[in-house]
Amino acid sequence: MPGDDIRNRVHSLREQLERWNHEYYILDSPTVPDQEYDGALRELQTLEEAHPELRDASSPTQRVGAAPLSAFSSVEHPMPMLSLDNAFSDEELAAFLKRVVDRLDVDSVPELVAEPKLDGIAVSLIYREGLLERAATRGDGTYGEDITLNVRTIRSVPLKLRGASCPALVEIRGEIFMPRAGFEAFNEHARRHGEKPFVNPRNAAAGSLRQLDSKITARRPLEFCAYASGQHPEEGWPGSHWDVLQLFASWGVPISRYAERLSGLDDCIDYFHRLGDERDALSFDIDGIVYKVNDFAAQRELGFVARAPRWSIARKFPAQEAVTKVTGVEFQVGRTGAITPVARLEPVFVGGVTVSNATLHNMDEIARLNLHHGDSVVVRRAGDVIPQVVSVIAERREESSAPIDAPPSCPVCQSPVERVAGEATLRCTGGLVCAAQLKAAVRHFASRRAMDIDGLGEKIVEQLVDRGLVRDVADLFKLEQGALLSLERMGEKSAAKLLAAIDASRQTTLPRFIFALGVREVGEATALALANHFGTLEALSGADLDDLLEVPDVGPVVAEHVHGFFRADANLGVLRRLLEAGIAWPAVAVAPEVGGALDGQVWVVSGKLESQSRDEAEAALRALGARTAKSVSGKTTVLLAGPGAGSKLSKAESLGVEVISEAEFLTRLEAAAP
Repeated sequence: MPGDDIRNRVHSLREQLERWNHEYYILDSPTVPDQEYDGALRELQTLEEAHPELRDASSPTQRVGAAPLSAFSSVEHPMPMLSLDNAFSDEELAAFLKRVVDRLDVDSVPELVAEPKLDGIAVSLIYREGLLERAATRGDGTYGEDITLNVRTIRSVPLKLRGASCPALVEIRGEIFMPRAGFEAFNEHARRHGEKPFVNPRNAAAGSLRQLDSKITARRPLEFCAYASGQHPEEGWPGSHWDVLQLFASWGVPISRYAERLSGLDDCIDYFHRLGDERDALSFDIDGIVYKVNDFAAQRELGFVARAPRWSIARKFPAQEAVTKVTGVEFQVGRTGAITPVARLEPVFVGGVTVSNATLHNMDEIARLNLHHGDSVVVRRAGDVIPQVVSVIAERREESSAPIDAPPSCPVCQSPVERVAGEATLRCTGGLVCAAQLKAAVRHFASRRAMDIDGLGEKIVEQLVDRGLVRDVADLFKLEQGALLSLERMGEKSAAKLLAAIDASRQTTLPRFIFALGVREVGEATALALANHFGTLEALSGADLDDLLEVPDVGPVVAEHVHGFFRADANLGVLRRLLEAGIAWPAVAVAPEVGGALDGQVWVVSGKLESQSRDEAEAALRALGARTAKSVSGKTTVLLAGPGAGSKLSKAESLGVEVISEAEFLTRLEAAAP
């Protein structure tokens, strides 16, 4: 028998892990890093394995999954799970509210509660004595499938309700969904491993919940949000939907932080448009707004019609998926030679815009879709994601339609294409011989965060390359006014300004110059790390693979690309000519071994700042030892989010990354200053 010390430690670990879950999923304020959480969970697993008699169904360790099922069993819901009627316009919503007023025989619209309609899977959770007893899908509304083992793996679903006020039996209904960041990461992993990606987050959530092996579900990034009660005790139960949501939150059950109480049609329309404007920036998909009469007595008086309540309605957003036809496929060549297939479409209105093309990612994706010329396809546009073809309607395909084949050569320069083992991307082997790669390389070299050559836009680059005036980026520094005046729409004033901008760019910094070279996988943060580590271009160009792997966050792939770039004769020739053209930078002090107050932290800056530019904020952070990155990931410590942070804010919220305002950022800078 285990001693009291072990029992107490097990009890303490369980309480600690549940508290951290609550802070992460309910309060949106995590207090410990993932590493500490994982360490506590492993310790608890070890203790429970050594002392099986201490195992408990409500333990956080039970989220890892159980033995696979042979099939899901059917269960009956204590109360039917009804569907909702829909409104597709302000007029239809107004008609619903008028019916509510007329049936209640009142003078004005009663108080309503509005919540975003999550695009996921409706489920019923039954808690007995505060412990999760059963989870079931909605099914046909009367019978659903028992998915208890799978739901137990979802960390935002409490295995045990918090507080002492939990009833003996209560049913909590809500939505299980997959956040956008998790969906994109899952599909990217699937593509890299030759697996079939999901069409959209809703399908991903449904497919994850219906896994017979709950260990698979445990690896999927699912979340839960409660929106209603089902079976519950009559005595002492709240009298309104809003109060029930607050009760759920006090038990540690996730509810929508976007829920609001409204008082009439104008409020409802305003809420609909406010959420519609925020829709693309949310970390999860929504397809509309649900309005409910708040008071339960009024709900009972209104009753039901067919299989829907008279006291609730869903106002739907415009669809983010549409059906159209593929009119052709073009293969575009990027700066690194990557060849990306793009579908040309019959224009279709989807997600609030007219779409006429969509990415196909790579040839593996075309094979997965089994895409043929002229196919009818489903196109999806969600958030700030580029429109993409998600499925083919094969039954509409014409018999004579031919499949889409990979190009045997580069569509721009006709050089052979290659596919590196382990990669899904086709690449042109032409290098700077390829006009498409050269144009992209010149645009990158001149971009604001690289050499910052103002006025060297896409149209001018096109002409410079097409006319043979620029054969590599070093040729930019040989341009003369006469050559520029030969370009379309280029006057003397514009030519003089461009030459002045090219001349000014000769004075730069080593990190900017390294970034401008366009080495594969070397972004701004990596360029900065390389500059700080080696101090000079000579040291960097002479570094071997082992030297490169000593640079923070430079892994084997990046090291290979950097090493290979500085071993290519053509690249060395361009570098020599750039330096001969007078490009120079101040000496770089090699970064010391010990950092500042923010040493070891990774920051991302996004949105508009009032007190300074984003570049200045990043420089201030780096001066205090922090590392700055351009995208949010699981390694991000803090996101500084100004207005317009958009998808980075959504991803940070979904990953549990700390998000701070500009005011808090300035406070921390002052506190961290030496």
